[in-house]
Amino acid sequence: MDQLAEMRVFVRAIERGTFAVAANDLGLTPSAVSKLILRLETRLGVRLVNRTTRKLALTAEGEAYFHSGRRLIEAIDGLEHEVAASAAHPRGLLRINTTVSFGVQHLAPALMEFQRRYPDVRVSISLTDNPVDLHAQRIDVAVRVGPLSDTSLMSRKVGEVGRVICASPQYLKKFGTPTSRDDLAQHRCIVFTAAGRSRWAFRTANGGIEHVDVSGVFASNSQECVLQLALLGAGIARLADFMVAKPIRDGKLVPLLADQHHPERTPAYAVFPPGTQKVPKVRVFLDFLVERFRPQPS
Repeated sequence: MDQLAEMRVFVRAIERGTFAVAANDLGLTPSAVSKLILRLETRLGVRLVNRTTRKLALTAEGEAYFHSGRRLIEAIDGLEHEVAASAAHPRGLLRINTTVSFGVQHLAPALMEFQRRYPDVRVSISLTDNPVDLHAQRIDVAVRVGPLSDTSLMSRKVGEVGRVICASPQYLKKFGTPTSRDDLAQHRCIVFTAAGRSRWAFRTANGGIEHVDVSGVFASNSQECVLQLALLGAGIARLADFMVAKPIRDGKLVPLLADQHHPERTPAYAVFPPGTQKVPKVRVFLDFLVERFRPQPS
């Protein structure tokens, strides 16, 4: 029996007044209770109880051990109850990391609903397009789009991200609407690359995929910047579907070449350190991501 178990036996015996009554509570024999307390005294090197035929009388050391031990047991029991209760009511600080565009356009709006469902969970979200060490940064969950490189992390697919070619109505009114991929060479394009060129995917007649080099009058390594330029009428852009879904619904952007363009749908994953998924706040967040970002029926 470990130290905490011995302490529980001692505290219960003092609370109940006799070994016999405490033994009945604990499912032990009176002699087993007596031996356990004797073993505790031997380990501590002090007498805790003066035994009489009628009652247990605490020594000064026993008095101190009893009161401190009871407080410790109450604290441990309270902690275990709180942790067990959190399975039904997740709580605490949830640290999330993802890319700037996914976080701003896709994840941040969803977090309002998550926090409404789980008001005892506080959310801290960090946004960066650079690699992050989840262990060093104490990140509970990161959302990544595309192939995963860190094999030390666990992952769960939460959805897919496709690409959409689009432009603003004012751009199309001024420069016309392309009807084929070849027309793009005559248009002002905005590309997501610092190099000034990008490869956009198109379907071929035989069902394959062909990538076409596209030059841009504007180029940026920020998808947020590309989106804003497209909204301002600066040119034609190819962006993640989650970034342009609302502008398209609102009529601020118009999808182009949908019958020819290949969206190159890419898996989106929630990644997390092994074991983290068992923590209630993380478990419910993973389920929420799958529910929120799963592909919708056509």
